[in-house]
Amino acid sequence: MLRRPSITTRTVIFVTIVCLGLVAIDGWNSWQSRQLHLRQMSVATSNLAHAMAQQADDQIRLADTVLVGLVERIESDGTGPAEVARLRDFLAVRVAQLPQLDGLHIYDEAGNWVANSRQVWPQNLNNADREYFQFHRASTSRGSHIGVPVKSRTNGRLLVPISRRINHADGSFAGVALATIRIDFFGKFFDSLDIGQAGALGLIREDGTMITRRPYSPSVVGRDMRGSELFQAYRSQGPVGTAYIRSAQDGVLRLNSFRRLPNYPLFVAASLSKEEILAGWWRDTLWHSGGVVLLVLVVAAVGWRLVKQFELQIQTEAELRRARDALETLNQTLNTLAMEDGLTGLANRRKFDVTLDTEFSRAVREASTLALIMIDVDCFKQYNDIYGHAAGDECLQKIGRTVAALASRRPGDLAARYGGEELAVLLPHTDVQGAVGLAERIRSAVRDLKIAHAGAANGFVTLSAGVEALRPSVSSGQSKELIEAADKALYQAKTLGRDRVCAAAHPSAS
Repeated sequence: MLRRPSITTRTVIFVTIVCLGLVAIDGWNSWQSRQLHLRQMSVATSNLAHAMAQQADDQIRLADTVLVGLVERIESDGTGPAEVARLRDFLAVRVAQLPQLDGLHIYDEAGNWVANSRQVWPQNLNNADREYFQFHRASTSRGSHIGVPVKSRTNGRLLVPISRRINHADGSFAGVALATIRIDFFGKFFDSLDIGQAGALGLIREDGTMITRRPYSPSVVGRDMRGSELFQAYRSQGPVGTAYIRSAQDGVLRLNSFRRLPNYPLFVAASLSKEEILAGWWRDTLWHSGGVVLLVLVVAAVGWRLVKQFELQIQTEAELRRARDALETLNQTLNTLAMEDGLTGLANRRKFDVTLDTEFSRAVREASTLALIMIDVDCFKQYNDIYGHAAGDECLQKIGRTVAALASRRPGDLAARYGGEELAVLLPHTDVQGAVGLAERIRSAVRDLKIAHAGAANGFVTLSAGVEALRPSVSSGQSKELIEAADKALYQAKTLGRDRVCAAAHPSAS
């Protein structure tokens, strides 16, 4: 018969199994903690890139908005001596209002200065050789252009040029309106972000030209990044992505998150050193492993320490679950914020596009009607010119609250800011008559606000609206046709004198 192992042997076996089990569990938990830490840092760098992209987009959009007004003003009023004198004062005021701007400039078709925002008028300077000027001279596009970084010929600063084409009445090239943003403006914002000692931030054109970087050096401005791993990762993953990349600048392996700007052909990259990311984890792991080794030695003499270790293990796992649940809640909150317009509180364009596709598909399945109201604030540019953009934002907020109160009474209805001063109301299971009725109530409610507007014919802010409804089928086309039809009706309302609602070629003057 086999002899039963002695209590000593059984104790040695038990302690050995317990010690090996503790070592294995500790190693697994350390690995899981490492993976969790890396995932959290991935989310952090993604959020950082999102904030950088939004800041850069906002600053460029402010400058671009000024250019839109300048081009319209020049094409309307011309560049006579009196107009140029007033224009110089206007440019100086705008530069004083926008701290990111280095200057505002107007060039004629030959590249000569017509007007600028500087107190001292530059002499005998011609910018026809600049990349942005040559771009607009060759292209008929009326959109904005983000040029390659340049060094100012008047003050030597490194600048990012944002420009728009100016046309003659016949559509031919008449010159360029230019706004220049100081590169050090972006650098100051980058310096305010905590990225550790070896982190890096970058703002890059989509053609691979570096705008600026932290750590900053004048030599990085304008550098060609097309051969770098970062640029290749951006091109392969699309407008948003994350990757571990060894920097071509300094050879440091970093966790990189990159994101394209919402409205301009630039992208940002936020990166944290992998070594720095894991430095805290390594410290914690070494301390924790040392404690486990000590615990294993104690277990050999004192058995009850084993129970304490199990309790510690359960507590650690519970903390990991709580951390995971908190991270999921944070992600859900960020997802909700990403679907809301920050100014009006209405749904944003992204939410509108997603809901429109969903409701269009539902209407096809259920053979039901789907209505859309496109709303535009009448003479809103003039309102901004007269009262300023802060008052314009307040006006949009009041209108947004009014639209939300009237247009969101059913669970499926959606009121959204479509873009600028244009709003949209999506109405499932609604025909043209019902949508026109709601549009009229919205128009009347905004009139009743009596928001003063010296640039409007009746002296206060009004709305124009276009309405369309359809019963889509599988063969009826795409959801964009509903937008195009409602937009045409809106254009008809504008053409007929504003402050009215039009629906599918059936205008109703109000």
